[in-house]
Amino acid sequence: MNFSAYMQAWLYGEQGYYSNVRTIGKEGDFYTAVSTSMFFGGTIAKRLISTIESGFLSPACSVVEIGAHKGYLLADMIQFIYTLKPELLQTLTFVIVEPFAANQTMQKAYFEEAFGDAIKLLHVKSLEAFTCKEAFFVANEIFDAFSCELIKDDQMLFVENGKAFFETMDDFTCKKAKAYGITKGELCLGYEPFAEAMARCSERFEFITFDYGDKEARNDFSLRVYASHQVYPFFALSDLVEEKLREKSDFNAFFAHSDITYDVNFSHLFLAFEKSGIRVHEHATQVKALVDFGLVELLKLFAKNVSKKQYEREMNKIKTLIDPSFMGERFKMACFRKGEVGCS
Repeated sequence: MNFSAYMQAWLYGEQGYYSNVRTIGKEGDFYTAVSTSMFFGGTIAKRLISTIESGFLSPACSVVEIGAHKGYLLADMIQFIYTLKPELLQTLTFVIVEPFAANQTMQKAYFEEAFGDAIKLLHVKSLEAFTCKEAFFVANEIFDAFSCELIKDDQMLFVENGKAFFETMDDFTCKKAKAYGITKGELCLGYEPFAEAMARCSERFEFITFDYGDKEARNDFSLRVYASHQVYPFFALSDLVEEKLREKSDFNAFFAHSDITYDVNFSHLFLAFEKSGIRVHEHATQVKALVDFGLVELLKLFAKNVSKKQYEREMNKIKTLIDPSFMGERFKMACFRKGEVGCS
């Protein structure tokens, strides 16, 4: 099968990595910004409030998280909305896009434990199943989990009987690779359908997403496996590299049990959204985005209400989010917008 189908089975098959409840953080395979500090969600909540106060969205919009895992990001946002502008909790609608029943159950249980009956949480299985007039969409590290093809000149990767090998690319994939200037590396064919679905489901929206990657195609492979906080280049788990570069295990040992991911090609992502009539409103490193969204102001408010020890403990967590040598520069924020106030 082509690699995209293999990766789809790895991550989203019946026993796939994301098809079942997974632990993220110290006890899992990797960290995310959400598992690092509540101020990640808090800062995005401040951005939501600013977007509403500017008039682009109304206080009655839907707040929709895509790829929520346990729901921590949306829950952190709600906690900060309660602190900063609690009246919004009476007008906003909170939604999680979640295709897997087990994850929905986990999210509902977490929200009931955190908020009781104070917050109503809606679930939809996909963007195609959701419609609203206006929305604030948010996602953290979803595009690096879209299945992709691996391209090398006029060939693409296939996996059969536990072996990975390159063969001639089909015409459709070849045209896509040429259109996005990719001669070597990952090519995701899922960005366009995703953007089209988002464009159809809401008349006006702002979409904030964070992911790691580069503005332009690197023309090199970044595909890798994360297992218990160890990183394995995918090709080092195959016999496609010379023996001295190989890991002891092969990729079959990690199938569906560990995360597999790659760097996002943001130029491709931007073009996919623009084709659907969605404009790129902002693009910045994670550290710049969080500061622009109001992280410093939130920390000043936090410092006034907690002990010095509590403040220092939280600052140590936040350093991981903003330090250029950790997540600060490696991760990027993209903000997309569709529609204007008063559009129908």
